[in-house]
Amino acid sequence: MLHPQLDDLLELRHQAHTLSFASHHPVNSILSGLYASVFRGQGMDFEEVREYQEGDEIRNMDWRVTARTNVPHLKVFREERQRSVLFCVDASVHMQFGTRGTFKSIQAARATALLGWAASHSQDRVGGVLFGAAEGLEYFRPSRDRRAIWRLLKALTREDSSAAKSREDMLARALDKLAQGSHTGSVIMIIADFNRDILSLEQRLAYLRQHHDLVLLPIDDPADQDLADMGTVLFKNREGARLDIDTSSPSGQKKYREQWETQRTHLQLISKRLGIDMIPVRTDEDVHGTLVAGLQRRMKRMVVR
Repeated sequence: MLHPQLDDLLELRHQAHTLSFASHHPVNSILSGLYASVFRGQGMDFEEVREYQEGDEIRNMDWRVTARTNVPHLKVFREERQRSVLFCVDASVHMQFGTRGTFKSIQAARATALLGWAASHSQDRVGGVLFGAAEGLEYFRPSRDRRAIWRLLKALTREDSSAAKSREDMLARALDKLAQGSHTGSVIMIIADFNRDILSLEQRLAYLRQHHDLVLLPIDDPADQDLADMGTVLFKNREGARLDIDTSSPSGQKKYREQWETQRTHLQLISKRLGIDMIPVRTDEDVHGTLVAGLQRRMKRMVVR
């Protein structure tokens, strides 16, 4: 089964209760760290002016009131509690693959459902972009209405959709769409097969990171990293040419693994350089457990910052 069932994704809303999303929840909430405190002055509402107290941020000083009263005063902001949580989900032919556990397309839909329901439970606006299917680029406007997440999940379960035949990397177009239509301070989760030319996407990721909080969720299958020993197998490359590959060759297996490691290293370096968190999701692991562990690590890093 290449496509998830809508009923299964709807059922995941019960597990999503353990992934509390709102920034005003207690510190032990798993997803509280998604509301990045790095956006000081962005996604913040002015609340009041009060006298300066030792330890306050000097950069928030209200110099006009201070000059008028001759007493140091500070602007106080309240974090905006309702944000947009946007999902950029890969529906390309690369996702119709899986050798252990399940298919990438199913694992991506499960991750989207769990995180989407968590955001919906917290009354956040949920929306996103679906890219790579025959329909091309599909945009779902962020909304607090639960039908928004339902429409996104329903699109992910279409069984009659074939992958787009264009060789263009639709992820680039999806990122451009998000850059054009997302409110500053949104949380954007990119759930995709990242076995692609990531270097060409760095500029787009950097632009988004300046205005939003990004999380990358690469969907990985064990066969992405290690070539299975199946003897001589007939493959077809991107140009349509057929190739006989000896999968038993030690040198070939080594080169295959090195190519994957190079791509993943590029992704990790770009993520680190731009300050983007990354949570790999494997097809042979429980997606809920993976998200909990990954978001706990992210929350600890946010506390350190």
